[in-house]
Amino acid sequence: MIAMQSIYLRLLSVTTLALAAASAGNAQTKLPVTQLSAGIYVIQAEVAATDAERQQGLMMRTKMGPSEGMVFDFGAPAGVCMWMKNTLIPLSVAFIDNEGKIINIEDMQPETLDSHCAKKVVRYALEMNQAWFKQKNIKPGSKINGLPLH
Repeated sequence: MIAMQSIYLRLLSVTTLALAAASAGNAQTKLPVTQLSAGIYVIQAEVAATDAERQQGLMMRTKMGPSEGMVFDFGAPAGVCMWMKNTLIPLSVAFIDNEGKIINIEDMQPETLDSHCAKKVVRYALEMNQAWFKQKNIKPGSKINGLPLH
């Protein structure tokens, strides 16, 4: 009887660990948030500043709030392209120079490998729900305030 209880407890522990690991894998871990603005519009932007954070981006997210986004800080001006591998929600990305000026905005479709590139070297890319920039009449040349992040 004691042996059976021991096996049962071990099985219960293994099952609990497996369930915890599975739910952790599905968790949508959020990065630190900073407040940016575009004209009168406030953006709550998660900051992806390391290589690992930029590579993960918004992958596997199923939703994002109407004023939420993710800003990618590349640390210095660079030629930048974005793609949507394992990204489940349609996004628009604004490529932003060192002074916070939007260079170009591109719409991106979920789960595609199409490259969307900045037209010049940029320091930042800001991903928002698709059409957010268009709905707010934010265009190339508009300024994003709250940058630089470091």
